[in-house]
Amino acid sequence: MINDTSSANTPSNVPIFSVGEISNALKITVEETFDRVRVRGEISGFKRAASGHLYFTLKDEAAVLDGICWRGTAGKLSIAPEDGMEVIATGRLTTYGARSKYQMVVDSMELAGEGALLKMLEDRRRKLAAEGLFDEDRKQPLPYLPEVIGVITSPTGAVIRDILHRLDDRFGRRVLLWPVLVQGDTAAAQITAAINGFNALPEGGDTPRPDLIIVARGGGSLEDLWAFNEEAVVRAAADSAIPLISAVGHETDTTLIDFASDRRAPTPTAAAEIAVPVRAELAALIMDDGTRLMTAMNRRLGDGRLHLQSTVRGLPNLTRLLGESAQRLDDWSERLGNALVSGISAKRSVLGEIGGQLRKPDHLIRRGDDRLKSEIRALKLAGRSLIKEKISDFSRASSLLVSYSYTRVLDRGFALVRDANDNPVMSATEVSAGDQVNVTFHDGARHMLVTDGESGKLKAPPGKPKSRKPNDDQGTLL
Repeated sequence: MINDTSSANTPSNVPIFSVGEISNALKITVEETFDRVRVRGEISGFKRAASGHLYFTLKDEAAVLDGICWRGTAGKLSIAPEDGMEVIATGRLTTYGARSKYQMVVDSMELAGEGALLKMLEDRRRKLAAEGLFDEDRKQPLPYLPEVIGVITSPTGAVIRDILHRLDDRFGRRVLLWPVLVQGDTAAAQITAAINGFNALPEGGDTPRPDLIIVARGGGSLEDLWAFNEEAVVRAAADSAIPLISAVGHETDTTLIDFASDRRAPTPTAAAEIAVPVRAELAALIMDDGTRLMTAMNRRLGDGRLHLQSTVRGLPNLTRLLGESAQRLDDWSERLGNALVSGISAKRSVLGEIGGQLRKPDHLIRRGDDRLKSEIRALKLAGRSLIKEKISDFSRASSLLVSYSYTRVLDRGFALVRDANDNPVMSATEVSAGDQVNVTFHDGARHMLVTDGESGKLKAPPGKPKSRKPNDDQGTLL
C-alpha cells in the first residue's frame, strides 16, 4: 500500500535517486569536468601497497586531495615520490563511491620549482655521504701523462671541441668519445652505462682502455644538470676503477658527481688542463732537470775525487808495510819445514817401538786353532751324553703310556661298550632294551642286543646253561 500523505512543503516533482545512481552521476560529472588537470601540492601520507599501487595525499594551506598512482604508471615516474616533497601532479579527477570521496589518478609527476629540487638534492647528498661515497680516501691519484683519455659528453656540443682543442694545445693525446645525452629522462642511464663501459674494456684489447675519464657538460639550470645528480651516475663515478674528472657546468655549478669524482674541474676546458701538462713546459722542465742533474753529478764527482786524494795521502807505505810481513812469513816457513822433519822422525821411532811389542799372527792363529779343537771335542762328548739321557727318558715315558692304555684293562677281563654311534656307554641308563651296542673284548668285538632285566640281573636264557671253563690267567675283579 502506498501512503500518499505528505507535508504541504514537500515538492512532489523532485525525482528520487538511489545511492548508486547519485554516486555514478557524480563520478561522470567530475571525470568529464576534470578530465585533465595539473595540481601542485606537498606529498603526505605516502604508501606503496603490496600490489605496487601508490597512495598519498596532496595538500596545501587550504585543503587536501587524495591521490593514487597505478602500478603500471608508478614505474614510469621520473621521480621517486616521498613525504614532504612538493610536486606538480598531472592526471584526472574521479570519485570513489564506496567511501563517498573524490581523488586524483596521477599519470605523471614532477618536482615543483627549484626549492623542491634543492631539498631533494640535499637529502640525496646526505644519504650518499653517509655511505662513504664522498670520502677522500676513496679518491685515486690522476695519471701524470695518460696515453688514452675517455670523454663522456654530447658529440654535437661545444664541450667536446673545447676539450680536444685544449688537449692539442697542451699535449696531444688519444681521445675516445662515448656519446651520451647530457639532459633529459634517459641521460642518467646513458652516462652510467658510459662510465661502466669504459671500466669494462679489457687491457690490451682492440679498443684501448682509457687511463683517465672526463665526464663533461656545459652550463645550464638546475633542471638541465639534474642527470648528474642521479644516484646511479654518482655510484658509477664512485665505483670507477679508472680515475675520473667531473667537469659539469660552469665554475659556480655543483652536482653530486663532483663529490664522487676523483677530481673536479670548474669547466670542461679546465678538465683538459688538469688531464695533461703543457708539452713545452714539460720539455723545458726536463731540460732544466737534466742540466741540474749534470751539475750535481759533476759536483759529486769532484767532491769524491778530492776525498779520494786526501784519503790516499793518509794511507801508509804499502811496500814498507808488506816487507815486515813477508820476512815473518819466510821465518815461519823455515821453522815449519824443520818441525815437520823432526816430527816425522819422532813418530817413526814411536811406531817402531809399538811394532816390536806386537805378536806375530801365526802364533795367535795356532793358539786359536788348538782352543777350537778342544771345544769341539767337549761339545761332542756333551752331545752324546745328552742324547743318551733323552733316549732313557723317552723309554720310561713310553712304558708308562702303554701301562695306562685301556687295552691293558681289557686284558684283565673288562669290556668296552659303545652305542650305535660308536660313542662309549658310561651308564646303564644310556641304553634301552632293543638298542644295538658294540662290545669290545681284549681279543675282539661283538655286536649285541640289549634286553630287559630286573635289579641289574640278566634274564637266564632257556635251556641248560653252558659251563664256562675257568681262566686261570684272569684274576678277580674285587
